[in-house]
Amino acid sequence: MTQNDMMFLVFILIGLSALTVIVWQFVRSRRGGKGDDGRSGNWWEGPWDDDKR
Repeated sequence: MTQNDMMFLVFILIGLSALTVIVWQFVRSRRGGKGDDGRSGNWWEGPWDDDKR
């Protein structure tokens, strides 16, 4: 196995890991209700949004 083959495998592994993390975060953010730990669902919502409710 050459150095180019190893570098290709490492880049594939890094890419798959990054894709898995992105998909996991997306699924977690879309799934509401169950297991909610009290955090806001949207990252742009802050304490200033509570005044409008």
